[in-house]
Amino acid sequence: KYLCTGRACCQMLEVLLNLLILACSSVSYSSTGGYTGITSLGGIYYYQFGGAYSGFEGADGEKAQQLDVQFYQLKLPTVTAAMAYSGALMAFCCLLVLLGVLRVPWHCPPWLLIEGLLDVLIAGAYVPALYFYFHQLSAAYASPVCREREALYQSKGYSGFSCTFHGGDIGAAVFAVLSIGLFALGAVLAIRGYRQVRKLKKKPAEMLEF
Repeated sequence: KYLCTGRACCQMLEVLLNLLILACSSVSYSSTGGYTGITSLGGIYYYQFGGAYSGFEGADGEKAQQLDVQFYQLKLPTVTAAMAYSGALMAFCCLLVLLGVLRVPWHCPPWLLIEGLLDVLIAGAYVPALYFYFHQLSAAYASPVCREREALYQSKGYSGFSCTFHGGDIGAAVFAVLSIGLFALGAVLAIRGYRQVRKLKKKPAEMLEF
């Protein structure tokens, strides 16, 4: 019955949004893994999202591999932090849903106040997290490594390796902004839930209905 309430729906949407942030971050994480050399074919091939790109051989191939690895190292701390942050929040929201199903807020109404406070803190924490995310990614895309990598790919006619924000980066930010609104709404619903529980506990005849 709890899963049909507004608080539960809000919490499940928070789980979904953080799952999407995790997915977008993992795409950004996996798309900068570098070249794979296949000596039996006499060339160096790059695999991205299941597609193989060829055209780099010898010194160009080694240079492309080095630049990819260096660019990967530049982005690694940012995407790792985003994945860890979203994964932790997803687990936290799942815990809130479980506590609601177990009727912990009914047996311990102060928990709703704690939940509301945590939702406010999380919504506020998204703001500096987004700043850190874009600041670090901007530094990586503005680096000489990225510029040289972009020029090398363009010299072979490959697009999609520009030093700008990609779909995964933008998607993670959009879902994070939506999460701010959801956590703020969750705080409001938690406060309302606390008032409702206090009211119903004063009216034993309505306990079963709650």
